[in-house]
Amino acid sequence: MKKTTTKALMSGLALAGTAALLAACGSAPESSSTGDAASDYLPCMVSDSGGFDDKSFNQLGYEGLVAAADELGVDYKTVESQTETDFESNVQSLVDQGCSTIITVGFLLADAASASAQANPDVEYVSIDDVVDTDFDGNTDSDNIKPIIFDTAQAAFLAGYLSAGVSQTGVVGTFGGMDIPTVTIFMDGFAQGVEYYNSENGTSVQVLGLDSFTGGFEANDTARQIAQGLIDQNADIILPVGGPIYQSAAAAIEDSGKEIALIGVDADVFETDPSVGPLLLTSILKSIDVGVYDTVLAAGNGDFSNEPFVGTLANDGVGIADFHDWSDKVPADLAAKLDELKQAIIDGDIAVESYLAE
Repeated sequence: MKKTTTKALMSGLALAGTAALLAACGSAPESSSTGDAASDYLPCMVSDSGGFDDKSFNQLGYEGLVAAADELGVDYKTVESQTETDFESNVQSLVDQGCSTIITVGFLLADAASASAQANPDVEYVSIDDVVDTDFDGNTDSDNIKPIIFDTAQAAFLAGYLSAGVSQTGVVGTFGGMDIPTVTIFMDGFAQGVEYYNSENGTSVQVLGLDSFTGGFEANDTARQIAQGLIDQNADIILPVGGPIYQSAAAAIEDSGKEIALIGVDADVFETDPSVGPLLLTSILKSIDVGVYDTVLAAGNGDFSNEPFVGTLANDGVGIADFHDWSDKVPADLAAKLDELKQAIIDGDIAVESYLAE
């Protein structure tokens, strides 16, 4: 699909105030140009500040959009957010361009999605990672919003159990980008898996970093320093949760010269970023691409539904990736145990706590 991009004139401007005041903020929308679209259906997507090249959840959402648009034979539009102040104006820009379905990627876009959906009842909205209940009444704010959410604590539990079984130092670590539910759900599930391993095996593997956050989703020195702090405390497996921040952890691991494993999130980072492949024990997966693809395909065929999709181990909406280069370091009985635990979680014999558990 041939694509054309117009870059925003003021993408580097430091913004103050709300996004509604500056419609020029952020990157300008990007669109496909098929020339033979089968209908006037136009699916669109807004990234969070991580951008579509984050090799994580924004990228997965984008890939699902492109695949569905190709299948339908229609154009699509995307707009990248540079900062949180871009969200409102970026969503509005897609409304103004006549988008049929607008997909917002990430928990932080919930307010912008809610306001736009209520102001534009004829437009369909898809919210990735949030139910868009901004008034906290237990219901999605608008009938034209479909949430796509993931109980990643279930998959993170398996990664935690695996990490406890593989760790040689008895110390594992984690840290997040922002202290928000869609980040902490990974960290909490991971800790529950380690705790379960300890209870079953009489061990005392420690989890460090549960209250450590960089404050954003950028691969920067803050992320690297937090990872270095975990390494200094003898952690030999590290789970960074927050898009590209894993890149900073990988740099710290490589500089340490130690055998330390990295755990990816959202996508199988071994595949999306081969440069860090040898470090990856596994990745905690969210099938964002599949959720977006299925939703856009249905909407494009006139079958949009606002029924929430909740990804779990049972429906393969979440899971853990292959061990790849670490396969020979994962004992066969530990790998088999993970299969047993997965089924026990699906059957309800093991309860993994999270804000989505209900």
